[in-house]
Amino acid sequence: MSTTLAPTEQVELAIGGMTCASCAARIEKKLNRMDGVEATVNYATEKAKVTYSGDIAVEDLISTVEATGYTAAPPPPPDTGNGGQAAGTTAPTEADELRPLKQRLVTAVLLSVPVIAMAMTPALQFEYWQWLSLTLTAPVVTYAAWPFHRAAWTNAKHGAATMDTLISVGTSAALLWSLWALFFGTAGMPGMTHAFELTIARGDGAANIYLETAAGVTAFILAGRYFEARSKRKAGAALRSLLELGAKEVTVLRDGREELIPTQDLAVGDRFLVRPGEKIATDGTVVEGSSAVDASMLTGESVPVEVQVGDTVTGATLNAGGRLVVEATRIGSDTQLARIARLVEDAQNGKAAAQRLADRISAVFVPVVIALALGTLGFWLGNGAGLTAAFTAAVAVLIIACPCALGLATPTALMVGTGRGAQLGILIKGPEVLETTRKVDTIVLDKTGTVTTGRMTLLHVRTAEGQDETEVLRLAGALEHASEHPIARAVATGAEEKAGPLPVPEDFANIPGLGVQGVVEGHAVLVGRERLLAEWAMELPADLKRAKAEAEAAGRTVITVAWDGEARAILEVADAVKETSAEAVRRLRDLGLTPILLTGDNKAVAESVAREVGIDEVIAEVMPEDKVAVVKRLQGEGRSVAMVGDGVNDAAALAQADLGLAMGTGTDAAIEAGDLTLVRGDLRSAADAIRLSRKTLGTIKSNLFWAFAYNVAALPLAAAGLLNPMIAGAAMAFSSVFVVGNSLRLRGFRAAS
Repeated sequence: MSTTLAPTEQVELAIGGMTCASCAARIEKKLNRMDGVEATVNYATEKAKVTYSGDIAVEDLISTVEATGYTAAPPPPPDTGNGGQAAGTTAPTEADELRPLKQRLVTAVLLSVPVIAMAMTPALQFEYWQWLSLTLTAPVVTYAAWPFHRAAWTNAKHGAATMDTLISVGTSAALLWSLWALFFGTAGMPGMTHAFELTIARGDGAANIYLETAAGVTAFILAGRYFEARSKRKAGAALRSLLELGAKEVTVLRDGREELIPTQDLAVGDRFLVRPGEKIATDGTVVEGSSAVDASMLTGESVPVEVQVGDTVTGATLNAGGRLVVEATRIGSDTQLARIARLVEDAQNGKAAAQRLADRISAVFVPVVIALALGTLGFWLGNGAGLTAAFTAAVAVLIIACPCALGLATPTALMVGTGRGAQLGILIKGPEVLETTRKVDTIVLDKTGTVTTGRMTLLHVRTAEGQDETEVLRLAGALEHASEHPIARAVATGAEEKAGPLPVPEDFANIPGLGVQGVVEGHAVLVGRERLLAEWAMELPADLKRAKAEAEAAGRTVITVAWDGEARAILEVADAVKETSAEAVRRLRDLGLTPILLTGDNKAVAESVAREVGIDEVIAEVMPEDKVAVVKRLQGEGRSVAMVGDGVNDAAALAQADLGLAMGTGTDAAIEAGDLTLVRGDLRSAADAIRLSRKTLGTIKSNLFWAFAYNVAALPLAAAGLLNPMIAGAAMAFSSVFVVGNSLRLRGFRAAS
């Protein structure tokens, strides 16, 4: 008897209403409980990727998410036109979603500052100050803190407790108790002031108000949420950067005429013109002309690719040489660029969101505190202490358990750490990034533009016996200066630097695929491949043949130079290794990381570079999708992988890696896909970035510990009914000052010298 497996389908749902990583975990758990459903929910991108069997409808998935207390909708299809934007990630939408949070934050800050000032400064406590405090605090705890109350209610319905629960319970308890004290106790009497006495004694709760606690906690935590949300909204920017790389307009050939049209109007089979210096509009086949195409941003290959009739070319690559006519073979979502965009999105959706430390602590802390408050109430009522004293003690437990410092713990450390990083040329995207840096044990380095400069450079000149190096450079450089080829430009630039101003050639001619020829200062000069010399019946001397073979074995491009019927020299051109790369690799090893060189370039070039910088493991000749596969394979071996890259070809791998470090000198797509950006393009800053991130994470952890510690220490006093307002205020103020001071120590972080 055979079993037929039900066909499976995939859908990506846009999820709304999540406030923390535990919300994502809850939705994921509910979806995975459905028969035939496998789901991963990403808090950072607010998307759920769901694989489901054919007998389940998308509406069933949406209903399950909505029953969990959140919203879900299939996202609109992406704009597949070249150069278009991914749907649902436009900047106006981001601004619209952030605006309400910003409005709540501004309201909370403006109203909280005077409330805290009056509560903490006796000189400001005029006759009816407590009523002004109430007037200012009410909108903060109701309107500004509404997202916390809504999330707490959703959590409560599902038997869960998070940071939102703690904030909602604590601020509500502080406000409600203050209302009772003002209207039914003695706190509303004219001339009331807080008794600032550092004594432990049972006081009358009817005279105490906690409005500054309610307002301050709301403002602090809203600030943290706003900056986190602003960072999180950038998740779709990598896709926009990728899709915007393509050419916006293209010159098509129709009925013998040239016509300029938007790239998205191209159809398969259309023939289009690509002039030198223009981007190739879409994937296609060359039907006329020959040229050198710079495809390094997509393939990582540092040497331009020579193309001629019959060769395939890729959209968004740069025509660096002659005029081409290309026939479009793939358009829109079928192009290699669009496939890379999908790889980036898949990698972002698949990356497990780091659970926020405060939420993990709150999941245990909140139920314990609520149980303690109820236990305190029951104990004092059972001991005949009276309703007022019992409620005073119970509410004091709730208030002291809502620490102001908790709202400062992550934002202040992140603010100081990221600020110091910016001064050092290191941009950290958000708190989730920091947790990953602690676990990373393997670092994958892209070669082109990361370990190397990313541009062709003249490295060596080998001359035949009796030849002058300066003369070789002057004559060869003069011819190459007249060429548009990237390798020719590298020779011309190197010649100018070493031999000074170059003469102007006569009778210059470009020989496609072979090199250039012309007359310079009366000499008939040839510069190009060895085959070009052979066509003129010239042969390299034995010593130059050996040097050429050695250079090519090391992965360098070799150019031969001849004049007046005789081979005179060879020029070695390659993508030069950055001066700082070897030291950077050593520093990364010192941090306990294993470096791996990953490149689309050929194996000989990659191994030569690896030997120069001290890397043992090399993975070469890989395409963009293979780079993602390599990172996944390393992760499958149990490694925590960091990736450093700078090109479009690295974007998907940067998103897939546990930690993506993008070189700031690279493409926008790579920068947006990375978690950390190294502004200077110096690989040494990768080691500094990891050190700074680990130090910032350590500071956040110590902040969270002390934020809870002071309040936990005061809980027994609160339960015993011995906590007066000054003790509560002092504990909160001291923990907040400690957290800020601890965070400020990050300003002393220094880059390794």
